Amino acid sequence: MSSLRMLLRTLAVAGLSAALIAPSAPVRAEPSVADLTARIERSSADLERIVESYNKLNEEIKTNQATAAGLHARIGPLEAQATQSRAAVGQIAATAYKTGGLRTAEAILDPAGGSLVDRLGTLDQLTRHRQQQIDGYTADQRALLDQKARLDSTLARQAAQSRAIVKTKKRIEQDLAKLYEMRQAAYGRATEAPAKKPKSSAAPDAPDAPAVSGSAGAAVRYAYGAIGKPYVWGAEGPGGYDCSGLTLAAWRSAGKRLPHNAAMQWNATSRVSRGELRPGDLVFYSGLGHVALYVGGGQVIDAPSAGRNVLKRKMNMMSIAGYGRVR
Repeated sequence: MSSLRMLLRTLAVAGLSAALIAPSAPVRAEPSVADLTARIERSSADLERIVESYNKLNEEIKTNQATAAGLHARIGPLEAQATQSRAAVGQIAATAYKTGGLRTAEAILDPAGGSLVDRLGTLDQLTRHRQQQIDGYTADQRALLDQKARLDSTLARQAAQSRAIVKTKKRIEQDLAKLYEMRQAAYGRATEAPAKKPKSSAAPDAPDAPAVSGSAGAAVRYAYGAIGKPYVWGAEGPGGYDCSGLTLAAWRSAGKRLPHNAAMQWNATSRVSRGELRPGDLVFYSGLGHVALYVGGGQVIDAPSAGRNVLKRKMNMMSIAGYGRVR
């Protein structure tokens, strides 16, 4: 028994020693603000690409709607022409049926109708006129069918884009919810507090803006007036903006039309070098996934990302893809 007790005591001591020296289970630390900020930046960049693809779809739908409207406008007159041509050809057929070949032969042989040359010339003119009417009907029908086929194709593309845009919108809303949760955890609120701007910079003519002449000056003043307004995806003001929506609205105030998509704005502008930059030019970032308005002094105004507000900041805040001047 004594040996058994000694064995049990030995095992108990060994178990206690093992428990004392064994490492405790790792405690999972909450992510730091720096970690959350890095995740927020990555998620914001991903989300912005999705938002810009949504904007691109929207622009393509607008183009298709305009094309469809133009085709509708052209189809109406073509239908009228085709109907008129069809009636003329029907009249030709009815006349031919009533007169027949014998009447034509009689008209040629009847000396009362003038010389044979004259009568043959008149008949040839009638034949050519009838053939022109038939050819016109065929051309009208062909044009009508071609326009209808183009319209059907345009409407089919538009329907497919509309379905894609619904899916993209749902994904954006899901990504936004996650992003706002991370911002809440990192900063104590899902979105930045509205910026407290001086009364002077809240004025419609944005007196804080640099003195820039012409249409570029109008765009710069508009951008200054938008500082502090929230990022709103797919928006082009006046209550909020996404990146391409802000540059669009700024140049719209100057009477210029830009598409609501950063990559499309790249295509709609002329290339300039960094040394040639002037206030009002556009600065493109992240593989044309982001755009800002240059306001001089190495600074831009942009709508940064979801949860943030429009602000003025240094131009080199991320990788620059190039520069564009509004034509």
